[in-house]
Amino acid sequence: MSVSVVATDPAVCAPLPVLGRDVRVPLVTGGEVDYAALDYAASAPALQRVWDDVAAYAPCYGSVHRGAGYLSQLSTDLFENSRRTIAEFLGCRADEQVVFTRSTTDSLNLLAAVLPQDTRVFVFETEHHASLLPWEQRADVTVTYLNAPRTPAQAVATLEQALADREPYGPALVCVTGASNVTGELWPVRELAAAAHAHGARIVLDAAQLAPHHPVDLAELDVDWIAFSGHKLYAPFGAGVLAGRADWLRDAEPYLAGGGASRKVSRRTDGGVDVEWHTTAARHEAGSPNVIGAYAIASACKALTEAGFDTLVAREQELITRVREGLAEVPEVRVLSLFGDDAPRVGVLSFVVDGWNSSHFAAALSAEYGIGVRDGLFCAHPLVRTLLGSDPQDPGECGAPEAAPGELSLNAIRVSFGAGTPDEHVDRFLRAVKELVADGARWNYRTVDGRCVAVV
Repeated sequence: MSVSVVATDPAVCAPLPVLGRDVRVPLVTGGEVDYAALDYAASAPALQRVWDDVAAYAPCYGSVHRGAGYLSQLSTDLFENSRRTIAEFLGCRADEQVVFTRSTTDSLNLLAAVLPQDTRVFVFETEHHASLLPWEQRADVTVTYLNAPRTPAQAVATLEQALADREPYGPALVCVTGASNVTGELWPVRELAAAAHAHGARIVLDAAQLAPHHPVDLAELDVDWIAFSGHKLYAPFGAGVLAGRADWLRDAEPYLAGGGASRKVSRRTDGGVDVEWHTTAARHEAGSPNVIGAYAIASACKALTEAGFDTLVAREQELITRVREGLAEVPEVRVLSLFGDDAPRVGVLSFVVDGWNSSHFAAALSAEYGIGVRDGLFCAHPLVRTLLGSDPQDPGECGAPEAAPGELSLNAIRVSFGAGTPDEHVDRFLRAVKELVADGARWNYRTVDGRCVAVV
C-alpha cells in the first residue's frame, strides 16, 4: 500500500484546513484520488494550525517542572498556559481543575479510580465503552446500567426514577455522553444534570464527540466533570482532559504514584517512606507530561474558538442535511437512530444497507472510491445491537462478502465529518453509495484477519 502527497487547490470549502487534505491514494480500479477522510468520529485529522504550532515549539523542547534552564522554563510555561486555555474553552470555574490524561478513556478511568467508597454509578447502556466499562474495575462501587431510551424525555425520566429508587442514599455519579458516537444524536445534558443534582448525584459528561462540534461549557451545562480526547478535537494522538470539581480528585490517592505527583518524600525510622502528595491537578499527573499533546489540544481549542462555533455548526448542519437527504434517496439504506429522524445531531451517522455486509460495503468505499469510513460496532456494542434489533448474545463479527444473508453481519457503517471536510468528499460518498447499491462492487473481496479487503 502506498500514498502520495501532492499540492492541491486549497479552496476545498472546508472552514478549517486539516492535515491529509492533499494525500492521494490508489484505487484498485486504477488511478489515484484525494483521500476522503470520513471517519472523524474515530480520529479527526489534525488541524494545520495545530500542526504548525507544534512544529514551531518542537525546537524549544525541554523538561517540564524539572529544570532551571530557559527551555525547561519555556516548556513549563507552555504546559501550564495550555491548561489555562483549555479551562477557558470549557468554561471552568475558579476552583475547578484541568487534569491532563492520555484520552477520554483514561480520563474516565481516572475518575473511576477517585470515586468515594460505595459510590453508586448510573450509566446508560448506550454509552461508548470508554464510559460504560471503567466503573466495574472498583469492587466497592455499584454500577446500574440503564436501558436505552427512545426519546430525550425518556432518558431524563429513566434517570430520575433510578436515582430516586437507589438504596442506600450515598455518593452517586451519573455518566452520560453529549453526542452519540454511533448516531451523532445530541443528549439532553442540561436536563440530565438537573435530574442528577436534584437527587444528590454528580454527573460526568463524555464530550469526546460533542466538543469538536459544539461549544461545551461546564457551568452552562451544570455538569461536574467533562472528559474528552485531543485526537477527536483535531489534535494529534496521545492526550486527553478531565476537567471539573476538585474535591474527589484532591481527596483520593494519586492515579499514578511517582515524581510530579509528590510534593515531599521522606524516610521513616521504620525504614519506609512518608509521602505528601500535591492537591492540585499535578496529583494525578505523575511522570513527565505530554507537553506537546497538551499544547496541541490548547491550539485546537483556540482555532475552534476563533473560527466561531456558530459558523462551524451552521456549515456542519448543511452537510448533515445533504448526507441524510442523499441516503434517503436509496431505499436499501437504513440510518440508525435512537431518538428519531428529526433529532438534532453532530456529523456522525451510522447505517446498514440491505443485501450488503457492512464490512464489505466499507471495503468497497475505500478500495474503489478512496473513501475512509468505519464499520463494526464502534466500541458501543450494546447500543448497536439495540439499534439493529439483535439478541444481546448475537455475535458481532465482520463477515465475508460471500456469507449467507444475515450470517456474521451484525455490524454497521459509520460516516462522520467535521470542520475539515470538503464538500467534494460528501458528494463522492453519496455518489459511491448509490453506485454500489445499484451496480454492486466492481472488485473481488475476501476476509483477512477479520477484515474485508480487496483481492490484489
